[in-house]
Amino acid sequence: MALIALAADKGSPGVTTAAVALAAVWPRRVLLAEADPAGGDLVYRSAAAHGGPLNPNTGMLSIAATARRGLVPDQLWDHVQPLSGGLEVLVGLGIAEQAAGLTGLWPTLGHAFASLADSPHAPADVIADCGRISGDTPAVELFPHASLVLLISRTEPEALARVRDRAAALAGKPHGGPRGAATLGNPVIGVVLVADTGDAAKLASQVNDMLVHAQTGARVVGTLADDPAGAEQLAGRRRGRLDKSLLIRSARKVTADVYQQYGAAWAATSAQDRQAHQGHGAGR
Repeated sequence: MALIALAADKGSPGVTTAAVALAAVWPRRVLLAEADPAGGDLVYRSAAAHGGPLNPNTGMLSIAATARRGLVPDQLWDHVQPLSGGLEVLVGLGIAEQAAGLTGLWPTLGHAFASLADSPHAPADVIADCGRISGDTPAVELFPHASLVLLISRTEPEALARVRDRAAALAGKPHGGPRGAATLGNPVIGVVLVADTGDAAKLASQVNDMLVHAQTGARVVGTLADDPAGAEQLAGRRRGRLDKSLLIRSARKVTADVYQQYGAAWAATSAQDRQAHQGHGAGR
């Protein structure tokens, strides 16, 4: 159905925590891809399903050699590791210098991520943690293939100003892409605010008005609770009922709202893609 790309403009608003939280409650099978060229975090903060550490050499690093020979979406599963709890993850690069091995491959990865939903064998949506995108990060080459780009932001005035300007700067880039706004008929850029639950609704309304007034083309699609204890539980560093945490409860609402707004369009796009592919095959 979809590639969902998560990113931030500057600072550390919690993109990885947001990506893991949304993936943990996603309503369909989902693959979490650590696509941050600066390096991933999960190998340091999360345990593998077998109880030991994740293998840093299996994931984005190992997929580079495969992608240079062409990448069929189902091949992504050969590089995936399950976390403790079952979430399937494509582990990120260890250090930023390793991103050189992916030079020129980001569009190939983007196409594979977007096409995985239509796999006849093991379909899944992909949530991609793209990290910070200020500067000339190659992760933006995934965006034209995404059904939705979510900018994660905290609510300090300077953070909101940056996300407004970043949304405006990105607005023209994904449009007209294979799965972009021209296909969906909806804004391709959304904003997710990390906020105290008591202020979340009011802040979301105010920030949405700001985005509309600035003609960014972006909209606030939801808020995640600023919940350090829940984030620690999600990372396995703290005990407790994770499903009862403010973080996971708010993530469930965000995913439900996203699917309500975009799900039907994604399903229609996938059906059109399958028909086009079948027609192409029949014409050979």
